[in-house]
Amino acid sequence: MLSFLQKLTFKKILNILKVHLGYCLSSILKKEFSFGFPLNISVEPANVCNLHCPECPTGIGNSHGVKGLTDFQLFKKSVDELSPYLSSLILYFQGEPYLNKQFCEMIEYASVKKNIYTISSTNGHFLDKETSRKTVSSGLDKLIVSIDGATQDIYEKYRVGGSLAKVIDGINNIVEAKAMLKSSLPKIVISFLVTGENEHQIPEMRKLAKDLKVDKLVLKSAQIYDFENGSKLIPSIKKFSRYKKNINGTWSIKSKLNNKCKRLWESAVITNAGDVLPCCFDKSADYKFGNIKSNSFNNIKKEKEYSNFRKNILLNRKAISMCRNCTEGLKL
Repeated sequence: MLSFLQKLTFKKILNILKVHLGYCLSSILKKEFSFGFPLNISVEPANVCNLHCPECPTGIGNSHGVKGLTDFQLFKKSVDELSPYLSSLILYFQGEPYLNKQFCEMIEYASVKKNIYTISSTNGHFLDKETSRKTVSSGLDKLIVSIDGATQDIYEKYRVGGSLAKVIDGINNIVEAKAMLKSSLPKIVISFLVTGENEHQIPEMRKLAKDLKVDKLVLKSAQIYDFENGSKLIPSIKKFSRYKKNINGTWSIKSKLNNKCKRLWESAVITNAGDVLPCCFDKSADYKFGNIKSNSFNNIKKEKEYSNFRKNILLNRKAISMCRNCTEGLKL
């Protein structure tokens, strides 16, 4: 929190107030009001991955657009325009960020040169000692590392092709690099995706997180694409399930899907190709508002596509396919 607050400016605080005002007016009056710029942006360093997770489009070879890495100049163009307003920048969307050799340069540019609170998420397989040192030196504020099992046999059920031992070594490398460079950052968060196959290991994960000396362990709910027919990935512990079983044997999402969504006012996604998407739930890039390569974000957010999408959210959110599997507002 301290790191986040230190990077706030008057212009960023004013933008936060503008965005929230627009969202509140839109939710109450059911008309689209848009003031300011998104509070946070996700920029995708890569839409390719070394693993094959079963519920990840990239993992199963169904990633959006052309597979590849984000060009540094495209990243720079996006950050340059939005940096005066951004409260945070997420360097992650679909692929594995560390596959982009310029990833640490991207972090440093955003965090150090543009004074933006930066977050990224990784599967942890590329955190060798040198990369870990560069990560700490880059100024990254928070690093999320996915570990979905406390033992290799359970871990690899979801992280197909992954090595738990390698991920643990990577976390140790980051911890050692922080100590060597006398840095409190990045804060290290282990993300444990709770499924029906690993829920019994929650106590073991708590112990592992403590042993690794990370800053936090987060237990997350799994998003299932074909949830209507059930899945072995849906946990039996109701608290960690996004879905509920109906009387007729089918499954449905627990979220009420109210006709409003903060994400559409607070955030946006920029893909490796420069496409601007509404939020991180548009994993297939079905709803493109424009492209940052040939246009400015300021112009894109004024386009009819952007405005009409928000209007549709306010009137009938259930009519939008990606929203029907969204957990915005869902309390586990």
